Amino acid sequence: MTRFIPLLLLAILALSILSCKKEFLENTDKTKLTDEMQWSTEGNADLFLNDIYSALPNYWNQPENLDNFTDDNDAGFYYTSYNWKQGIIEASSNDYTVWGGITGSADLTNWTTTFTNIRKCNTFITEVRKNAQNFSPEWLNKRLDEARFLRAFFYSELWMHIGGLPIITTPGDRRTMDSAALYLPRSTFAETTDFITTQLDSVAKGGNLPPKYNKGDADAGRATLGAALALKGWVELYAASPAFNAAQPAAGNDPARVAGYNNFDAQRWAKSAATFREFIDLYGNGKAYELFPDPSAIWYEANEYHSEVVWDRQVVANTMGSSFEQYGGPVWINGAYYTWGNYCPTQELVDQFFMANGKPITDPGSGYDPQHPYVGREKRFYDWIVYDGAPYKMTWMDKGDTIYTRIDKVRPSKNQIDFGTDDVGNTGYYFKKKLNPLVRPGGGAVSGANFIYYRYAEVLLGYAEAQNEAVGPDASVYNAINQVRRRAGLPDLAPGLSQAEMRNAVYQERRVELCFENKRFYDIIRWKTASTVMNVDKHAMKISNTSPNDNAGVWKYEIVPLNHPHVFTQKMYLNPVPQDVIDRNPRIVQNPGY
Repeated sequence: MTRFIPLLLLAILALSILSCKKEFLENTDKTKLTDEMQWSTEGNADLFLNDIYSALPNYWNQPENLDNFTDDNDAGFYYTSYNWKQGIIEASSNDYTVWGGITGSADLTNWTTTFTNIRKCNTFITEVRKNAQNFSPEWLNKRLDEARFLRAFFYSELWMHIGGLPIITTPGDRRTMDSAALYLPRSTFAETTDFITTQLDSVAKGGNLPPKYNKGDADAGRATLGAALALKGWVELYAASPAFNAAQPAAGNDPARVAGYNNFDAQRWAKSAATFREFIDLYGNGKAYELFPDPSAIWYEANEYHSEVVWDRQVVANTMGSSFEQYGGPVWINGAYYTWGNYCPTQELVDQFFMANGKPITDPGSGYDPQHPYVGREKRFYDWIVYDGAPYKMTWMDKGDTIYTRIDKVRPSKNQIDFGTDDVGNTGYYFKKKLNPLVRPGGGAVSGANFIYYRYAEVLLGYAEAQNEAVGPDASVYNAINQVRRRAGLPDLAPGLSQAEMRNAVYQERRVELCFENKRFYDIIRWKTASTVMNVDKHAMKISNTSPNDNAGVWKYEIVPLNHPHVFTQKMYLNPVPQDVIDRNPRIVQNPGY
């Protein structure tokens, strides 16, 4: 498979192989590029840009992920998210470990790493412009737009956690710049949002990139017009949401205007809807993008760059592979220990999956039976959730298994729920969404499945949400959300929904369709619902027999509390700016509440 992202080792090897070429300016050490050499040819400059691509976050390889910070997943007590769920988050810490840190979700997206990557983007943009005579106009325009997209992406990732950020578009140089130029203050939330979306809009309208890459394309994995437009729509949607589009931001009193707009404007919803609509009209409905027919196989390595993938991070098995399969899924398979059991859906999430008839389980006409809760559910439930009695068969397995989480004294299972501190889950559920069926857990970074940041289903659901908030549930809103439902085998939504009813329908569809994709965290933050859903205990399914010594009774299904931390305070709608950043640059203001 053609891959453009090299590891540093591969880049060095490539330089060594090409050492005979004069484009390396007769440097005797071909593993080191001088500044003059770096920007002397397109190939050399590409090495620099490829290094930026390799810095894209590989969330596969984190045993912690953003779903740990939500009501969808019950994560282990040893992770940073467990402290965060106790309300513990401190600006004083710059230890971004996932293991019991106190930086909140900064263990996944932090200030230092983000601005290091932004500086690299600025350096590339500055240097290729300075050395434009060495490059063809086509290469120059294309690579500049890629770098501007990457810079906007890095900004967006930190902006969602921090709010307003210093807008830096040139590489700082202590030799030529004074302190006022080097130590910039935070821009407001509005200014930062505008910078990100303006950059993305310029890329999207520039026409220098293709709408999409497909599997086998030499440049697959690089930025595209589709990625730029989808990210722009998402940033606009995030900013238009209640946590930020209000007289007072969700995080609290905000005199510096870094935590939100500090006013409400309904047109912000319309702006996001228009961007998503533009994506759908230009590239959707099968032009370049459409929903992939099998939702269970969206993340399979064999299906990379399929019709639904908008923006992803390349992964190469073994070389820069993924170890995701080690962290989640059933702990014990066919009697052998395999995974850490990290990703354990809560009962709250499981209850969001529809019945096969398309109705929620709370609907009296749905047919849901609380004593047979896994009968008659929608296809995505069976594709993505491992429940008590679920058949389990991955390609790497010699034979299939049946996973039991029930408390069974007669025939105990090693996956039996125990509410303890070992790797066996405490909710009665595991997940199998996104697991590579070819990869035996525990073999290291051996999976080559790419990590998908954005996919076409999000474009459709983003449009449905923004358009509903802007004008109400018109026909285009129904069409967008129903496309996602039909792919899942569900009937269309009933006509005649009110705006509030459609809002709830979109919320539920997002929660199910995008579960365990690092989306729920951003949704409960932007919807300003985290203070509700994260301040109550989460629940598990306890299954036991009414005659436990011989199983002669009936199996009883009880929803029980997990008794795990559930504290969320107002300031937690944003992370703090690290205190060491403020110590170095007193012009940086702290977020509300810290």
